[in-house]
Amino acid sequence: MFRKMPFILMAEIIVIILLEPFMSIEVKSMIYGISLSIKSLIIFLLPLLIFGLLFKVAANLAHKATKIIALILASVCLSNFFSTFISYFVGSLVYRFDLSLILPKELKELEPAWTFLLPKLIANDKAMFLGLILGVFFSLLQPSLASKTSEILEKIVGKILASFATLIPLFVAGFVVKLQFEGILVRIVQDYALIFAVVALAQFTYILLLYFVINQFNIRKFLKSVRNMFPATLAGFSTMSSVAAMPLTILATEKNSDNPDLARSLIPATVNIHLIGDCFAIPIFAFAVLKNYGIEDPSFLGYLIFAFYFVLAKFSVSAVPGGGILVMLPILEAHLGFNAEMLSLITALYILFDPIITSANILGNGSFSMVIDKLNSFVRGKEIKSIKT
Repeated sequence: MFRKMPFILMAEIIVIILLEPFMSIEVKSMIYGISLSIKSLIIFLLPLLIFGLLFKVAANLAHKATKIIALILASVCLSNFFSTFISYFVGSLVYRFDLSLILPKELKELEPAWTFLLPKLIANDKAMFLGLILGVFFSLLQPSLASKTSEILEKIVGKILASFATLIPLFVAGFVVKLQFEGILVRIVQDYALIFAVVALAQFTYILLLYFVINQFNIRKFLKSVRNMFPATLAGFSTMSSVAAMPLTILATEKNSDNPDLARSLIPATVNIHLIGDCFAIPIFAFAVLKNYGIEDPSFLGYLIFAFYFVLAKFSVSAVPGGGILVMLPILEAHLGFNAEMLSLITALYILFDPIITSANILGNGSFSMVIDKLNSFVRGKEIKSIKT
């Protein structure tokens, strides 16, 4: 079902457009109420998901603390942040597009049949920091306990995310019904065709430029390294899963690396946390959604704060279709002012575009592996030189 999610959503949107005129107002309100209830459940459980995933990452890194791990972690943060930083300028350009909706003077608003709200027990940013701190703490003092706790949390998180992925069509359906009822769905679909093209162009231009620079502007080496990554990139497009394509990614990075052993260990460690495709897609989509709803774009300082939490949250992303956007919903809500309707829209956009995003993530991981390989060779070369002298 995960692999078919974009097609399911596309079919769902078409069916709702065709059937909405024949639905009673009660049915529409019920579907919208279900969507709002699912949204409330997602927000309620997200701190647990973020804590569990970050606890595991922190425990593993603390247990295997070495120079190369520190280098990888710092490089992942810098790469994700720089990609997100560049997205600000692309997003600002997108915000200038003519995306503002011309709404009827007396807009009909669809009300939910019921309101289901769950209390927020802990803030998501606190869950992030708590997961990191406790993961490192228990791994250093009680490594066996940290390992068992990580396994338990991983199972719980996996089941919750699998359930969320199953509920995504229902989550999106209510807001699609609302948008269609209010007469603005078709206009949004038309407007976002251009945004999809902009996101893809930004993603692959940046990533291919990285390959060109890493290969020292040598066209033959550039084409060879990209060609080696093509099977993995194609696998990511068809499966929408970086993990499913990981064996091919490892084989490709081994061919592009001077140190195959490093590439073999690097890809599994970074497949879920180094996500250049996400770092471009989500912020650009966010700017487009803000413009569509007539909300002011964030200031540069406000965006930097958003980027900090965005990059940190990347360590809590799970490799399931839609996982990249689910953990970002509270960050978009808290720092960019998204409401429930906007969160549903950006979720739908992300999943519809997920094949391209996953392909960009995999191709980006290939370039990242080459960067780490060269950095590691440089550091080792300096160490050997210092020993000789």
